[in-house]
Amino acid sequence: MIQRRTLLLGATSILGLAVNVATAQDKYPSRPVRLIVPFPPGGPADVMGRLVAQHLSATVGQVIVENRPGAGGTLAGKSVATADPDGYTLLLGGSAVLAIGPTLYPNAGYDPRTAFISIAMFSDAPYVMIGAMNAPFSNVRELLAYAKQNPGTLNFGVPNGAPPHMLAEMFKARTGANIQVVPYRGANTLITDMMAGRIQAGFETTSVMLGHLGEGKIRGLAVLRDARLPQLAEIPTMIESGVNDVYGSSWICVNAPAGTPQAIIERLRSAIVAGVNSPEIGNRLKMMAAEPKELAPSELAAFIASEYQRIGDILRQAGVKAQ
Repeated sequence: MIQRRTLLLGATSILGLAVNVATAQDKYPSRPVRLIVPFPPGGPADVMGRLVAQHLSATVGQVIVENRPGAGGTLAGKSVATADPDGYTLLLGGSAVLAIGPTLYPNAGYDPRTAFISIAMFSDAPYVMIGAMNAPFSNVRELLAYAKQNPGTLNFGVPNGAPPHMLAEMFKARTGANIQVVPYRGANTLITDMMAGRIQAGFETTSVMLGHLGEGKIRGLAVLRDARLPQLAEIPTMIESGVNDVYGSSWICVNAPAGTPQAIIERLRSAIVAGVNSPEIGNRLKMMAAEPKELAPSELAAFIASEYQRIGDILRQAGVKAQ
């Protein structure tokens, strides 16, 4: 009798636990959700993160952006990878935190291919090669000629461990240009230094550069796309400038810790996909020369795995180390 009662109590406890979990999921979110952005305020990741948070706050529940920069985005990545998989801690992902950072920091504390469930892709923004207005060149060909005549004197500013860092190394490898890569904590300080003429060139995404380029504060040298951008039609592509195989874009996706309940994942995914397909989000992205991007969950997981391998190979071949 005692054994039977114990079994019944155990079954009741398990049933109660299942009911509580289901109820918690039905009420999700019952408190604010944190969206961890791996870079400081003002940069491209932060711009997109706040757009994601604004949309989810209006459709699912309150989402708060929490900027957590450091170690090429891996501090943010680890904080989400080790968080409770309950849907209340999300990661704004991109190549920095899901490919570059874990390559540069082998002890990052997570494997981007297994630590997260990638909920949905959000956007894709092209990169632009930029130059200071007082720099001794006005296009890529002139930059390369100057670098050849003055080896080691050109400073390329890049957010350390971010995609522009990889692009600068890729540019050096493809052209043989002897340039100095200067690491920054984020895009804001880099842009300020470029406008002041303290650094001569670099790479940054259109989501933060479009306004500066339109106002003539910084010069656009080349866009890293197959075709020119309608918003920056006067700026040639890198291929038009005589340099092949230097490409990249700032793709953004939303991720949750592995083990997050599927019902929560589906709710968030449905909301993000609806936003990506809405005229409101589409128009706001267009204003930044970014594009809405939608991938099926299996396609997104495969894409992240391929980017982790591709970017890792580039960084290892270039001998790039964490700074």
